[in-house]
Amino acid sequence: MALLDRRSFLLTWAKASAAIGAGVLARPFLGERGLTWADEGGEDALLAGRPSVRYPGKTDLILLTSRPPQLETPMKYFESAITPNEAFYVRYHIPPPTEVDLSKWRLKVGGHLDKPFDLSLDDLQNKFSPKSIVAVNQCSGNGRGYFSPRVFGGQWANGAMGNAEWTGVPLRDILSAAGVRQGAVEVTFNGLDQPVVPTVPDFVKSLGIFRIMEDPNVLVAYRMNGQPLPMLNGFPVRLVVPGWYATYWVKHLSEITVLDREFDGFWMRKAYLIPDTPCGCVEPGTAPAHTVPINRLVVRSLITNPTEGGRLTVGKRVALKGLAFDSGYGIQEVMVSTDEGASWKQASLGKDLGKYSFRPWSFEWTPPRAGRYSLMARATNRIGESQPSGALWNPAGYLRNVVEKVNVAAA
Repeated sequence: MALLDRRSFLLTWAKASAAIGAGVLARPFLGERGLTWADEGGEDALLAGRPSVRYPGKTDLILLTSRPPQLETPMKYFESAITPNEAFYVRYHIPPPTEVDLSKWRLKVGGHLDKPFDLSLDDLQNKFSPKSIVAVNQCSGNGRGYFSPRVFGGQWANGAMGNAEWTGVPLRDILSAAGVRQGAVEVTFNGLDQPVVPTVPDFVKSLGIFRIMEDPNVLVAYRMNGQPLPMLNGFPVRLVVPGWYATYWVKHLSEITVLDREFDGFWMRKAYLIPDTPCGCVEPGTAPAHTVPINRLVVRSLITNPTEGGRLTVGKRVALKGLAFDSGYGIQEVMVSTDEGASWKQASLGKDLGKYSFRPWSFEWTPPRAGRYSLMARATNRIGESQPSGALWNPAGYLRNVVEKVNVAAA
């Protein structure tokens, strides 16, 4: 279909925006995770009161902002390793396109090349060998809402992430076909989303040429979980950079440009920066002396069952479940604590879908007595990287990978 159902998309978009209301821009910061031990059970204070919305092609996601759309995935959709397309989170800096005419759309490949060319979607699908990889896409600010002291930016809980099978063309194959000239340094990526006012910088990202040419897993992807990309996740093609934060995964990709110099665009030199320290952190409330662009994912694990404030039965076995992931070394083990870190036991790892994927885990536990419990999970990857017991801090609210707690009660 050349035109992506423009009328129905725009109509649904308009209805969603009207339902949300023009005044809804962002939820207020609510501080560290808190619990309300009411009779009906506890609740994550950060998510309390946030509306559930349905945008075109999406199910019931959690609204963070409406203009541009930032939609968070509820934890219930992380009970399996693959995140459904309709439940995959949405994050934009500038308004996304609402239509793409495939009869006119072309991916422009230019710059410091011998043979610049344009590619149609048909060219990508039929003139290059396809490659598929399962990989986590995670927003740099995932978990930012739990930072203390507060940091500026979207106050995400832990649902600004997803795991999918991506199918497309290795970027290095495209660049090789175009003939990369000697002296190439970086490659920039631009999409169809455009600023509405001149003072807002266009969202252009870059990767080093050697990073691309040495890694066959960096893809120009046109399918997600076996289907065309959802419009709100980058239709018709997006960049996929496994193991790196989603800021590099440019959506609605339309221009690839090879440079013979370092790129100095706003979104590389002024934004998405982390402290140039081994932990990417500084003392809370302070500013780093030097910064570098954010890059690879840190090790994370999350408990998906039971949920925050869950009510359990004394003496009845429950399956603790969750997921873990890292930047591509692969998860070696997950340890679980049911006594707030006083002791740890090894969880069972689920099916391995690849080193860039979510790795499911499970642990059987029986609450021995009535009372409240803080459940914890700590992942370690194959090179020994793990998670800190206390939250690390940086001014942008990035890289959160503290050992999270899920508080439950047994009766």
